[in-house]
Amino acid sequence: MKRVVSIGVVVALAAGCGGGEKAPAGGEGGAPAAAAAAPLGNASISGTIAFTGAVPPNPTIDMSEEPACAAKHAGGATDPVVVVSDGKLANVFVYVKSGLPADASFQAPATPVEIDQQGCLYHPRVLGLMVGQDLLIKNGDPLLHNIKAVPTENRGFNISQPSEGMTSTRSFSTPEVMVPIECNVHGWMHAWVGVRPDPYFAVSAEDGTFTITGLPAGTYEVEAWHETFGTKTMTVTVPADGQATADFSFSPAA
Repeated sequence: MKRVVSIGVVVALAAGCGGGEKAPAGGEGGAPAAAAAAPLGNASISGTIAFTGAVPPNPTIDMSEEPACAAKHAGGATDPVVVVSDGKLANVFVYVKSGLPADASFQAPATPVEIDQQGCLYHPRVLGLMVGQDLLIKNGDPLLHNIKAVPTENRGFNISQPSEGMTSTRSFSTPEVMVPIECNVHGWMHAWVGVRPDPYFAVSAEDGTFTITGLPAGTYEVEAWHETFGTKTMTVTVPADGQATADFSFSPAA
């Protein structure tokens, strides 16, 4: 299924485990987010993330000490570092890195982005949200999770969620690509969050596709990020009310 990002509708952000608790600026207990601003234009960028070469195997996960999680993984659990289907790569964060009007400003949507913990894994693994937008972190497992964000530009946090059904809300105050999410309780749990000042980003779906909408006409630098294979960039010219294509290709490191 294609994931579409437009102003006011943003791909979700992720979280992981850690220890202790430290709320970032704009997080739990802060003022509610304002309504999102109107799109700057009607153009879009869409594309497909291809993968060439041998697909590296994902690490197996020993969940024997967490039977409630192990039961959710028929045939055994693996760490979904590389997700490739029919030569297409999922979980790539794609965003407009530069080229937007210098005077453009955007308000974060009032709708939060959600990340859940199911089967001792994060869902989704790669997410995006705007500066100041709420991240709603859920615990869908009947056991302790401890979510730990380890940013470079933003303030980190640690949140303990000992029970199923618990939720916590946080946000980030500064753009950052990407914010790692970790877990000290379950060391295999990882997720990544892209924090952007604008809504022009997406995450590639299982079929490798993505779409970024609401752009004005212009020439943009577009970057695609993957947790293992690094980044690729290209220059894309978007016509007014039209669609431009940005196809990327990744391969195993030499």
